[in-house]
Amino acid sequence: MSLPKIHHVGIIMNGVTGRMGTNQHLIRSICAIRAEGGITTADGDVIMPNPILVGRNLAKLQDLAKTHGIDSSQVTVDLDSALADPQNTVYFDAQVTSLRVDAVKKAIAAGKHIYCEKPTAVTTEEALELSRIAESAGVKNGVVQDKLWLPGLVKLKSLVDSGFFGEILSVRGEFGYWVFDGEHVVSQRPSWNYRKEDGGGIISDMFCHWHYVINSLFGEIKSVSCLGATHIKKRWDEKDEPYQCTADDSAYATFELKNGVIVQFNSSWVVRVHRDDLLTIQVDGTKGSAVAGLRDCVVQHESVTPRPTWNPDVAGVIDYKDGWSKVPDREVLENAFKTQWQMFLRHVVKGDPWKYDLLEGAKGLQLAEKAMESWENRRWIDLPQLV
Repeated sequence: MSLPKIHHVGIIMNGVTGRMGTNQHLIRSICAIRAEGGITTADGDVIMPNPILVGRNLAKLQDLAKTHGIDSSQVTVDLDSALADPQNTVYFDAQVTSLRVDAVKKAIAAGKHIYCEKPTAVTTEEALELSRIAESAGVKNGVVQDKLWLPGLVKLKSLVDSGFFGEILSVRGEFGYWVFDGEHVVSQRPSWNYRKEDGGGIISDMFCHWHYVINSLFGEIKSVSCLGATHIKKRWDEKDEPYQCTADDSAYATFELKNGVIVQFNSSWVVRVHRDDLLTIQVDGTKGSAVAGLRDCVVQHESVTPRPTWNPDVAGVIDYKDGWSKVPDREVLENAFKTQWQMFLRHVVKGDPWKYDLLEGAKGLQLAEKAMESWENRRWIDLPQLV
């Protein structure tokens, strides 16, 4: 029996010293895949990713490489040299959004396949341009849409596909947590997130997620109504220096889908959590309801739905969490970022099906822009079809 063919894939990882780049993409995805011996393909071959760490701080990159067993020769602050190496066939971008477009264009010109964090650009126009340039160049391309592989949302998708809800009527999403301002307790998020001029803001960050979550689970978005806010006006940065917040830290949105379903989403970095998870999505249908978090999902069928009667003058007799049951774990699900990396690399090497391309990234950014437009004009905004 012949040995499996090993496909070594050099991956230029730009911006990997950031929180998401380090934890989710390098450690929990690429390093985890390497530790497992690579990705086994349908025909028995193996894909082995070889990370090339690129950034602006050489010392940080070297420390990161040493900690995770990456050879020092695979560390550089010279993006051009990494792009010039024919062994590197994939370019991944996790930089701050404002730096992404130029770097991705350079990588496309070098013939690299593209995978990048969202939002893919600062404007929809730029995001569409990246998509068109990549398609014209014939390079494979993708955008991170990790939340589709969270266990709670996978369970929710299975309920939708099985018809559990009957006719879906509405969806309510609650996302967020308290991000400390940095004065007395160190902030959990980088300061640029709260400066609009640096590409910050919860609308530009999270609405790219809500686009693919809503479209994949419930239907295509027709229009949006959104109110944003900058609730906390001053924060302290990484050097303990105060700065003025110019970007939105909260957003309250309603989405009308083409199939008539109404979706409401509250997104906030200034909310104290009193719910089961940092993200919860409730779906109500004619036959049943469900509430999904990051990992778990509970359901209530119409047959066990209680019959409340409004009477605020007497103590309630219904325990409203009774009658809900937990959706069982029928499969072991891996880290969501890792799962999508595996899919993308199979797409690059073996041509496996893939639909999470840069055009989808542009659609997510379009939703964020239309939400901002709705906020500025205080009205509903339709979403034109992007092609």
